[in-house]
Amino acid sequence: MSVHARLRDAAAESTWLQRSVVVGLVLSIAWSSWSVPPSDLTARAVRDVVVFLLIPAALAATHGRDLGFHVDRRALRDTLALAAFVFPFYLVGASLPSIRAYYPMWETSTALGEFLPHMVQQLLVVVAAETYYRGLLCVGVSDEFGFKSVFISPVVYALHHVGKPPIELLLSGPTDVLFGAVDYHSQSLLPSIVAHGLGLTLLDWLTLHDPVIPPEAVLSALRWLPVPL
Repeated sequence: MSVHARLRDAAAESTWLQRSVVVGLVLSIAWSSWSVPPSDLTARAVRDVVVFLLIPAALAATHGRDLGFHVDRRALRDTLALAAFVFPFYLVGASLPSIRAYYPMWETSTALGEFLPHMVQQLLVVVAAETYYRGLLCVGVSDEFGFKSVFISPVVYALHHVGKPPIELLLSGPTDVLFGAVDYHSQSLLPSIVAHGLGLTLLDWLTLHDPVIPPEAVLSALRWLPVPL
């Protein structure tokens, strides 16, 4: 039997859980290998939509699986709760010097004609990311893996945050677990998409203006953290 035939047979015999995890690993490598200019948000949105949204969605469709693309009352309640919980973190974070030096990640201004297209493209990046991390690697395998599916993607999520401000890297793993747990509870991506997408929009808007909270007050309150702020 040829190597190709063996691989084909192995793929045919694999479970949805095995396929989703293997495809998830391949997509992570593909995402890292597909280089885009750091300052080009459009190129970033195209890459992320193709790798993290279209391919997982196509895989799920061919297997009759749900990645969390639906909305019901539980999803709406969880969305409001998660958004309310993370709002203070974005508000406080926008006063940290390291965050203000890094955001907005892509150049924009407070002029609505410039900020709104920026917001839409950034939201596409968020939807793609949530489809991959919380959809393919969490909600999509929750029937087979149960609540443990919440802990599949935090390491990958943290690795993809390397190069960002240290405080953000420190919080990326716990944030992934939190978002995954809420999406798992609602079986919907709506909570993490809204919390992540509107949170980043708020963060960009705040960092384009004077800090709402004095930076010295935030630095004093968080000086116990083991990372530079």
